[in-house]
Amino acid sequence: MKILQDYDLATLNTFGISARAKFLTEVGSLAELEELFTLPEFKQNKKIFLGSGSNVLFTKDFEGLVILNKLKGIKILKAGAEVGKDFVLIKAMGGEVWHNLVIFAVDRGYWGIENLSLIPGTVGAAPMQNIGAYGAELANVLENVESIEIATGNKRIFTKEECELGYRDSIFKNKLKNKYFISAITLKLSKKEKKNISYKILSDHIEKNKIQIERSKDISNAVCQIRRSKLPDPKVIGNAGSFFKNVFVEDAKIKEMLSIYPHMPYFKENGMTKIPAGWLIEQSGWKGKRIGNVGVHEKQALVIVNHGGANGAEIKNLAEQIVASVLAKFGLELIPEVNLI
Repeated sequence: MKILQDYDLATLNTFGISARAKFLTEVGSLAELEELFTLPEFKQNKKIFLGSGSNVLFTKDFEGLVILNKLKGIKILKAGAEVGKDFVLIKAMGGEVWHNLVIFAVDRGYWGIENLSLIPGTVGAAPMQNIGAYGAELANVLENVESIEIATGNKRIFTKEECELGYRDSIFKNKLKNKYFISAITLKLSKKEKKNISYKILSDHIEKNKIQIERSKDISNAVCQIRRSKLPDPKVIGNAGSFFKNVFVEDAKIKEMLSIYPHMPYFKENGMTKIPAGWLIEQSGWKGKRIGNVGVHEKQALVIVNHGGANGAEIKNLAEQIVASVLAKFGLELIPEVNLI
């Protein structure tokens, strides 16, 4: 296993931030993963596992070991109590690109993750964030998570319930943050049609373009069209997609805000009301604004971009300014979805 020193991470994060890692290596097999745990560079340094770098902001150099998760493989499992006529279990390794897993599923006519098409990142990051989009989230289909405890090298399988999944949240982002490496996940997908097009942006797009939904792939294609029209390509301009989580508020707060902003968009979800963070940011005057090398995207206020040459501290500073202005205007605090390192 090769250990590189003083490695520039600019090509390994979608913000394109130049930050240096003291050490860097990659694991492409379970055998290499086992070897990793024996290395002095692993034992003696702080460490971070990195997938595609699509949900991370390096605010400074990393004085430790960065491990690239390159574990690949997607397969249909035969085991499972409810597998057969109605459901299928699919296991994917943590280093797989998430969208490749979506394509694997929809090409075979399976239902459950088509609304999560084109979400950037790897499979291993999906349960950490409990990724979600267009009225669906990973929690709806997750069966279990295979992991390795970083301190001991012991293997553990987490059930969905043990993952404590919440809105863009999980046990891996809280109580067990940096404690486990996710090596694989198993999803339970439906063989029968389970169409989910209730999310307004999605339903409006389908209606406007007269799209016939006959397969899960039709929804996947529609979601891809929407995402490509709204979100910038990190290969063109550095970004990590949605920088902030949407905001959930109590009914009393919603009534108060609607009395002032009657056209404010909001959505009911799990007994709470969700206000789009992008709307709050736009109303605070940030959409399309640029400060030096960083700015807010002109089409989607939820996206902070690196116009070129920015460092992580500049992006962090802009994010903090946005948080402060939204708090001052609305009395609501934005929480970053991106992991700050």
